[in-house]
Amino acid sequence: MVVKKVEKNSELEFTDNYEKMKVKKSKKRKCDQEFIEDKYEEIREKINENEGNKRIRYLLPLKTKDGSIKKQVIEEEIEDEEEEQQNLSENDNNDNEVENDSDNEFIESFKMKKQNVKTKKEMTDIELMAHRSRLLNERRIKIGLTASSILENPELKINNFTILLDFMEEKTPGIDITIKKLATVSLLEVFKDILPSYHLHQLKQEGVKHKKETFQLQNYEASLLRNYKNYLQKLEKLAEKLRKKKGDTRIVAEPEMQLGELAITCMCDLLSSNPYFNYSSNIANFLIPYLNNKRQNVREIIAKCFSQLFKEDKKAELTLTIVRKLNQFIKSKEYSLHTEALSVLLSLRIRNVNLDKERDDELKQKKLMSHKQRILALSKRERKKNKKLEEVEKELLETKAEENKAQAHKILTEITTIVFTIYFRVIKNAPNSKILSACLEGLAKFAHCINLDFYQDLVNAINKLLAEGNLGQREQLHCIQTVFTILSGHGSSLTIDPHRFYSHLYKILPNIDLGRNQENCEIVIQCLTQALINRRRRVTQARLVSFIKRISMITLQLQHHGSLGLLGIVKKLFQLCKTAEILLDTDNNVGDGTYQPELDDPEYCNAHRAALWELIALQRHYHCIVQRMAKNITYNVPTTGEGSLNPEIAKLSPEELYSQYDPSEVVFNPAVQIPKKHTAKTSVTFSGHFIDGKFDDYVQEMKDKRLSTIESLDFYKAIKTK
Repeated sequence: MVVKKVEKNSELEFTDNYEKMKVKKSKKRKCDQEFIEDKYEEIREKINENEGNKRIRYLLPLKTKDGSIKKQVIEEEIEDEEEEQQNLSENDNNDNEVENDSDNEFIESFKMKKQNVKTKKEMTDIELMAHRSRLLNERRIKIGLTASSILENPELKINNFTILLDFMEEKTPGIDITIKKLATVSLLEVFKDILPSYHLHQLKQEGVKHKKETFQLQNYEASLLRNYKNYLQKLEKLAEKLRKKKGDTRIVAEPEMQLGELAITCMCDLLSSNPYFNYSSNIANFLIPYLNNKRQNVREIIAKCFSQLFKEDKKAELTLTIVRKLNQFIKSKEYSLHTEALSVLLSLRIRNVNLDKERDDELKQKKLMSHKQRILALSKRERKKNKKLEEVEKELLETKAEENKAQAHKILTEITTIVFTIYFRVIKNAPNSKILSACLEGLAKFAHCINLDFYQDLVNAINKLLAEGNLGQREQLHCIQTVFTILSGHGSSLTIDPHRFYSHLYKILPNIDLGRNQENCEIVIQCLTQALINRRRRVTQARLVSFIKRISMITLQLQHHGSLGLLGIVKKLFQLCKTAEILLDTDNNVGDGTYQPELDDPEYCNAHRAALWELIALQRHYHCIVQRMAKNITYNVPTTGEGSLNPEIAKLSPEELYSQYDPSEVVFNPAVQIPKKHTAKTSVTFSGHFIDGKFDDYVQEMKDKRLSTIESLDFYKAIKTK
């Protein structure tokens, strides 16, 4: 019993001592904590006094080699941020529980926009990259899922367009440009897939009851048009960064400029893929001013879109709208434009339009009016009978689609009239502008469609441009091509003497840079074909021979496809005109004088006294087809036998020879054979080939002596003395 009491007393004493020590330690900790807190508050008060009314956020300490450093960041109190957070929190409470997580993360990204610059500087590069990639992945997944859900069932998921449209106004710094691009492209692909190829008409019929399916379809079409309109408005807002208004000196960042280019590209894709859908004319009217944008990429994108639209537009109504707007735009800019504004007109399908038909229609209309007066004198029964016949004939025309053809031809005629109005106005009012080259190229292409009444005035205007001498080589060629196009079509009956245009073409042929600028070579081939082959019966013999001689001279400085095109013209002239055979005679003595290639007038250069020596050089050309063509011309273009060509090559026109053997793809067609190796011939010794050896002895004697020591050399005397 005594032992047990002693043990109990010892245990009590131990517990008492332990509790006392514990109380002492706790008091000591409290004192330390109070001291640390007091010190923390003193430091915080000092910082607050220095910084004023600013909020301080303390970060975790960063341990370095020198020790522990506390990181603190000062943030300004912004009322807008608090209001934005309150608005976002109120909106989140109204959403479902499933969407709360994604919305909270979306709110956090908006909070980052209002953070101070010091916060970004304190974050390391790795943390910034990781944070940015995380946000991008979240947005990408949401954009992809939303777009795919719309494509699965557009009628039920039509409200998901608002989510994608909201992403086009992303404001999170660091990822806003990328997210806008992703949302813009995703919406483009969705609209290209679900938009119909016809125009939607929204008719509001009050008091009319529809079926459930019809009502749902009308609501879907209305929602689709509303979202499509919102998308186009956002694209226009993004594209406005590419246009600066007068007095605006703000500098636009390059990422925003690229975003504007993307918006232009999306609008062009929508216009080319759905030209008959709603708002297509609005898109075209918005894009036309950008044909004069400073950025070349923007101009090329729009020009390519309009060219494709002009080629594929069967109704031609949208084409007429664009051409009208272009006419107004060019007139408003006073012809100070880039060439793309006029080059797009080269893709118009107006090659078969005849403006002279309008005059014939007017004459027919007058005859019908006189016929109408005669019909009025008919009896009532006869008029009723004629009316029924007209209705039946109209129905027959509708079944044959003749009325649609007449309407399409009327639209094309109006387009042609506007185009030539633009061209004539440029030539008259702005002959020194940058767009003159595109204007002349368009005239050269569509000159056969011009009304006969304007031919004489146009030829005089072109002659005036050539006489001034301010045009480049390409512009001069287009002027000449325009004149010969006029004279080869409906203008063949006109009494216009093209002598000055022949002389000008003959004059500029040697000066054209055909080697470096191969585009001019095709125009030269077209001009020569129209001037010499199509009008061969109206070309004099001297002029024809002079052109053949000068053409053969030019073939020596071209690539093989250019040489083949010009040799094709020479071959055709040898086949059609027997007078060209005089150039194959190397000993001809016809006429007086000598060939004067420096003269600029083909009538007086005496080319009939020359010969086509260039064909000998072309027979050693590196291209085998050029060799065969030159040999064929040398043999006076035989169809069979020696020097004849294969039927596949002989039937090709000069333009086809130029295009078919074009080496722009860095490939010879056909492949050029590797030249054979030629062994050098051994030198021939002349010893023993003379009658006697006296001359050999004299040659040996001259080798031994120096020529400078001999006063005079007399071979006859030396041989005689020997």
